[in-house]
Amino acid sequence: MSSIKLEGKRITLRDWLSHDMGAYKIWNTGHHRWMDFNGPYYAKMNADELQKDILNIQHKIKQGLFSVPRKTLVIAWRDSNQLLGTCNWYWQSEETYWMSQGLVLYDPESWSKGIGYEALGIWCEYLLKNFPELARLDLRTWSGNHGMMKLALKLGFVQEACFKKARIVDGKYYDSVGYGVLREDWERLYPQGFVKRLG
Repeated sequence: MSSIKLEGKRITLRDWLSHDMGAYKIWNTGHHRWMDFNGPYYAKMNADELQKDILNIQHKIKQGLFSVPRKTLVIAWRDSNQLLGTCNWYWQSEETYWMSQGLVLYDPESWSKGIGYEALGIWCEYLLKNFPELARLDLRTWSGNHGMMKLALKLGFVQEACFKKARIVDGKYYDSVGYGVLREDWERLYPQGFVKRLG
């Protein structure tokens, strides 16, 4: 299986590499600031679950067992190839080709610098190209994640849903928020392709 490497201006979306595992383990051990924003209402992996996840990724790397199209790609700095985060997708409804997707950037030093915009834009374009049956893309977040909400709007998504007080974080209620973009609207926004829009 040939590997995937999608080049942006400052970052690359690519398959997992063996040297990612050390950083991946560090960013998923203990508490890090990204965990306060990326689904903090879900349980985090414990040490055994994390080790199992790492072994599973290592097996996929060794055997070349990545799904086609990919379900996840690593976000890495283009110059150093170091792990920055990941992007992924999941079905809201596979029967009607209703897909949600998103990303996580582990290091706060990479936040608010356009890295998420670049990575998620490349990822959206990859998904629309590799799933021709998709009429739309979703992005789900919560009202405490202001960065992700701004990112969705910056990319051209529109808010389509707001479920009041549907999430609890640190004992406080927050809204669950849904954004979407239609294929035709994405193509109108980026007629030359998203990467070319980056300049």
